[in-house]
Parts: sequence; structure tokens; C-alpha cells
Amino acid sequence: MIQKAIVVGASGYTGAELAQILTRHPHFELAGLYVSSQSADANKAISSLYPQLRRVCDLPLQPLPEDLSLLANDTDVVFLATAHEVSHNLAPIFLQQGCQVFDLSGAFRVNNAEFYREYYGFEHQYLALLEQAVYGLAEWNAKQIEETDLVAVAGCYPTVSQLSLKPLIENNLLDLNQLPIINAVSGVSGAGRKANLTSSFCEVSLNAYGVFNHRHQPEISTHLGTEVIFTPHLGNFKRGILATITAKLKAGVTNEQIHAAYQQYYGQSPLVRVYESGLPSIKAVEFTPYCDIGFATKNGHIIIVGAEDNLLKGAAAQAVQCANIRFGYNETLGLF
Repeated sequence: MIQKAIVVGASGYTGAELAQILTRHPHFELAGLYVSSQSADANKAISSLYPQLRRVCDLPLQPLPEDLSLLANDTDVVFLATAHEVSHNLAPIFLQQGCQVFDLSGAFRVNNAEFYREYYGFEHQYLALLEQAVYGLAEWNAKQIEETDLVAVAGCYPTVSQLSLKPLIENNLLDLNQLPIINAVSGVSGAGRKANLTSSFCEVSLNAYGVFNHRHQPEISTHLGTEVIFTPHLGNFKRGILATITAKLKAGVTNEQIHAAYQQYYGQSPLVRVYESGLPSIKAVEFTPYCDIGFATKNGHIIIVGAEDNLLKGAAAQAVQCANIRFGYNETLGLF
């Protein structure tokens, strides 16, 4: 059965990646690309913004209609690549019309209204949907994803951080009296397409930001079930995230136990590659839907290095991976 899919917020980097993936997907028909009616890109072909899409996807970026009911009634699957305030308002409308919603913003990732007041600066109006939403960390929540209409796709930093840490926490291998320390560097595409001096390629060097107050920290901590120290950095490269995570091991934990924990959870996961030796790099994952993980240990501590493409495994590819799981398809369908 072919599912009619649309992308809202399609002019951004993640929207362009979704358009490319959905165009080649055998079970999704990309039925429309939408942007805000105020967008300067409205009515342009997406391939005019992203020349790599010429003859791949030349659909126009249509302005989102004021009355969404007709659009929703003619749509099966909605990918929201929009700001959190926009997703917060759009998702309920599409859900009411029976659509499956995959939201790539933070609007439904944490079931805690105070989280949105403190870290997103708005009052969440849909607490029932917060309770119903399934967190879209595909390798860990597949069973719940199969049964929901609303997937809150995990953030880019949280995806690589959690995939790196969760097997060790679940197998009780870490001494969490010493908080895991996550230092992660993202390419400038993580800041979005909109022009901004602080994320201009010529202005960016390598700098930390959001120290002790970045909204991804509570997202990571909530879904890991333990506090972490998280410091994001912006690097002067286009795409990818490299996370270097330092944690304390419990006494007597061996490398064999660590490898076994990763194998237990990711041995059958097609999009997580665990290194037997050596450490990942961004070069190994850019333009791919993989998350790569490697580690080294010494004197009772472990350093885990995780790498992903922030626009793919950190966003668009994971969203489609979740959609594949929801509809019972092979989870990598359309991603290669």
C-alpha cells in the first residue's frame, strides 16, 4: 500500500533530505512540500534551492494553506521539519484528521510541561499528546513506535549521545556517581539554513555554546534516566556530529563486557555500527544514515566516541526509519 506523505518546513536542510529520501521510497508517495505562507521560498521548486535535487525532486514549495483540513484529509503521513512552536500547533490538527505525524522538532519529546516553560520558553497546550507521543529513538523504542500516531523524533545531539551510553547504563556497567560528560561538536548545518552571523561559515571557529543550559541536556537526561553534563560545540564544517563521552566504569568491568553490551543491543541494528577497534570520525558517517560508536578504556574510565550525520541519522533518516517501523517496512527502506 502506498502512503501519501508530505513534508512541512521543506525548505530547510532537513526538509531537503526528507524530500530526497521520500522520493526514492517505494512505499511513500511524496505528495507535497510545504513552507510557511510568509516564506521567501514559497512557490519555488525545491531543486532551485538545492541543485542536487534536480531531476530527483522538482516539486514546488507550496505555501501551507490556512485551512489544513482538506490537506490533512488527503494525507497519510506528515513529516514536520518545523520550529517547535509550529509543530506544537500543527501536529494536533493532522492527528485529528487521522494522519501519522513524525515531528522532528522538540515539541513533544519530553512528557513534562515544565521542561517547555524552562527550555523552550512557551506553555505547552497539549499535555495529553505529550503523554501519547513516543520518543523516536528508533533502536530503543521500536515496539512503541509501531503502535503510535505521533513520533517525536529524537534530537541530533541526543541521538548520538544516547545510542553511545544506553547499552552501558542498561547493563549497569557505569558508576553514575560520577556523571557522564558529553562533549559534542556539530557542523554548521545544525544551526539551520537561515542566515545568522554566529553560524556563518566564515565566522565560526570552534566554540562551546549553551553551557549548562542547552535544551538537549534535559532531553538526554530524561531518556537516559540519569543526569549528564552536556556541552555542545559548533565547528567550522558543514555537517556531522562527533560526541566524545567520558564516564566512570564500575569496578572490575572489562572491555569484553562492554563489547557484549553493545552487541546485545545493536548486533541486529542495521544503522548502528560498533567498532571492534579504533574510533569513529565524521568522515565515516557523513551523507549516511549510520551512527558509529567506538570506545577506549583506562584506569577505570571509558571514553566513548560516537559519530553521525546530524541531518540524516540525527534528523531525516531517523524520521523515515521511525516511519518504516510504524508501517511494518524494513527500517532502512529508502535510506540508501
